[in-house]
Amino acid sequence: MRSPLGSLVFIVVMLLVDLYVFVAIKTVSQNASPKTRAVIFTVFWTISIISMVFIALLPYVNYNSWQRPFRTYLFAVVIGLFLAKVIAVLFFLLDDIRRGLQWLSSKLFFRNTEVETIAENGITRSTFMSWLGLGLGTTLFGSLIYGFSNQYNYKIKNIDLAFDNLPKGFKGLKVVHISDIHSGSFMNKEAVKKGVDMINQQGADMILFTGDLVNDKATEMAEYVDIFSQLKAPMGVYSTFGNHDYGDYVAWSDKGLKLKEGELFTPLQAKNLEDLKAIHGKMGWRLLWDEHVAIERGGDKIALMGVQNISGKIRFHSYGNMAKAHAGSEKYPFKILMSHDPSHWDKEVRSQYPDVDLMLSGHTHGMQFGIDLPWFKWSPVSFVYKQWDGLYEEQKQKLYVNPGFGFIGYPGRVGIMPEITVITFV
Repeated sequence: MRSPLGSLVFIVVMLLVDLYVFVAIKTVSQNASPKTRAVIFTVFWTISIISMVFIALLPYVNYNSWQRPFRTYLFAVVIGLFLAKVIAVLFFLLDDIRRGLQWLSSKLFFRNTEVETIAENGITRSTFMSWLGLGLGTTLFGSLIYGFSNQYNYKIKNIDLAFDNLPKGFKGLKVVHISDIHSGSFMNKEAVKKGVDMINQQGADMILFTGDLVNDKATEMAEYVDIFSQLKAPMGVYSTFGNHDYGDYVAWSDKGLKLKEGELFTPLQAKNLEDLKAIHGKMGWRLLWDEHVAIERGGDKIALMGVQNISGKIRFHSYGNMAKAHAGSEKYPFKILMSHDPSHWDKEVRSQYPDVDLMLSGHTHGMQFGIDLPWFKWSPVSFVYKQWDGLYEEQKQKLYVNPGFGFIGYPGRVGIMPEITVITFV
């Protein structure tokens, strides 16, 4: 949508969806007074036209120069309205297919079989489906608006993990796991500080961060270095990179330069990378770069490994080297791996590194939308990621996926809250 062609295509789709929804609105409002219908129609098309004008202007305006809260919420509302209409259209489409099949069967096999009313003096099936589609679409949009209030609604999740091969010295070890800070999305520094205070209040022995400190650029951390520098733990704060930390989604001005053999980044992107690595150090975090360190407690030692981003999905670039991080760790009886993308678990950890006892990941955010109940958990992201939130176990190996501390794109959360995971080894 940042190119004229992309915006044009999206506007055409928006218009087609709007026309379909408008037919349903005309159907459900047919018994309203002419004045009421005029008001409804005017409001509908005014909002629709404003949304299309916004999308049309995106390629021609400096969107990033707008105030962050304004541009973030405006974009979220426009896209939220579109998604709500798409949900409604699915029900209208089902009803149109039903009516088409019913009409076809009546012409081919029967006559006078069309029964449109649900009950005497009731509403037709088509009107019912129109109401149902509009109702569900409105519910979705309402939930997205409500989700704005959950941006910083941090939740503490306590889990106890038991391993047969955990050295005695590490019994009772408490680790806080956080992921996906995405500082470029923050709009309330005080609220973020409260989240950091909540982390410190857990009294963890170690704090482990599994990537995506920023959305795109190291400069996004300028306002938040002082806040995240306050994270403290007796045994240290350790971190890794996620897919957003490399600046891969930025149109760097030197992107057209021909790279030398072995180079992965242009000079500007490489500088951004080094700046972000330096920020980890400035905050007192030990960035693990395809390596492992020995952690000692109670006279025993375990290995803590950290890799750059490694993904089992084609659309995400893999930079990490698991073999390099693992080399030399064989002598330790217990191993924890920090790897941003949970698809790395199935890609190579389970099959090639069965001695990795616990892998900690993030990345999915639980799509920031879903259902999280003690007896039922679901999110649309589950169609893409087999492991997307919470604890997973295969034989003696465990994976925990943190749904994220921050947010990106949609400035809120519905059902899947920002999480501070507290792991106690028992």
